[in-house]
Amino acid sequence: MPASTVETVELAKAYRLLNHGPTVLVSSAYGAQRNVMAAAWCMPLDFEPPKLLVVIDKSTFTRELIEASGEFAINVPTQAQRALTVAVGSDSGRERDKFAELHITTFAGDTVAAPLIEGCVAWLECRVIPETHNQNRYDLFIGEVVAAHADSRVFSAGRWHFGPEHDALRTIHHVAGGAFFVTGPMMDGGAD
Repeated sequence: MPASTVETVELAKAYRLLNHGPTVLVSSAYGAQRNVMAAAWCMPLDFEPPKLLVVIDKSTFTRELIEASGEFAINVPTQAQRALTVAVGSDSGRERDKFAELHITTFAGDTVAAPLIEGCVAWLECRVIPETHNQNRYDLFIGEVVAAHADSRVFSAGRWHFGPEHDALRTIHHVAGGAFFVTGPMMDGGAD
């Protein structure tokens, strides 16, 4: 891992990295090829083993690499990465290397070959659980989370804690037409 603030998240709490509905960056790799795309439709699915759902259109290069490799990574970007999120979600990586063109720095995960993107606040390494019907009909992929990591400045002890000192690290939420919301202040619900 690149920074001392990146820590392993226990798999039993990995769902909490996505439970608040952030826009994500889906990274993939197969052989010498790699790609990244933005996705607004990603959510936790199950606890044991931890699973998530993500919608990946059949026309994308990312999907080709995922289908070839059987794995992918979910990266949770920050509001400081909004322009990057829009850029990787606007064009295909089939004819160009988005990582080189957009100067995206990556690091290796623990388990999957898909690159993890520096500057994000959470990373989930996933293996595809084959569900051909769902993939073909609904573009819906189920991933088993095999490793999870988070930036301890904003996620530790199984909880997000966005404070004013880390406003740039707040996650973003796409609401259509290029508009985003940013994760707001924490409200205590009184339950654990």
